[in-house]
Amino acid sequence: MSAPHASDATSQATRTADTGPPEPAVALSHVTKTYPGGVRALNDVSLTVERGEYVAVMGPSGSGKSTLMHCAAGLDSPSTGRAFIDGTEISTLNETRRTELRRSRVGFVFQAYNLVSSLSIADNITLPLRLAGQTPDQAWLRTLIARVGLTERLAHRPAELSGGQQQRAAIARALAARPAVVFADEPTGALDLVTAREVLALLRDLVDGLGQTVVMVTHDPAAAARADRVEVMADGCIVDTLVSPTAADLARRITMLEVGQPCCVSP
Repeated sequence: MSAPHASDATSQATRTADTGPPEPAVALSHVTKTYPGGVRALNDVSLTVERGEYVAVMGPSGSGKSTLMHCAAGLDSPSTGRAFIDGTEISTLNETRRTELRRSRVGFVFQAYNLVSSLSIADNITLPLRLAGQTPDQAWLRTLIARVGLTERLAHRPAELSGGQQQRAAIARALAARPAVVFADEPTGALDLVTAREVLALLRDLVDGLGQTVVMVTHDPAAAARADRVEVMADGCIVDTLVSPTAADLARRITMLEVGQPCCVSP
């Protein structure tokens, strides 16, 4: 890629000066989530994910990591506190507005792929756009599909693809609308070791090559070690933040929590 012309750089600097720094892709401010019966799943959690960051969330079972993702993604509402996506406060929106925002600004990748078996891979990838009434950007789709390695598989149905290929299709679907953030919930949980590594490498490439923001919930230290930073949770709190950790670092930290050494403090 060629370097930008001086006039382009000046124009970009002017726009930045006029608008200020971009809003974070995701921001949680003192979020608490309490379920009926008094079960507190999140306890005063604050978290900021900047654009182009790859953040993993880890913790023992019941630590609150899935609840954190649901509140951050607008799938659930905090009991108290504030949640933002791309500068829009989602914690105050009604369900209709939250659904509209998720369709346009949020992508999801799940362990089970959630592809529609009766549709081709091409139609699965563009399904969220059609549901949102948006016209696909064909140039972007071609770039995206080539990036995930599915150019020769678009006419196939999900059952005709391997698990890894299905997850690649799910990732392409999540990115089709150019979302502010992609939330990945145990994206390699149903894959064998080799295929899981390929999918994790693809997520890393999408962050490094396309500037995509990814928030991944995982129990796997090797998967989390691909992220720029890892937020470690216990008892509904973020108890540690590790920057560029190794899988061994993360395994030791989770083991400490599982043997009874959590420290529930606000970040």
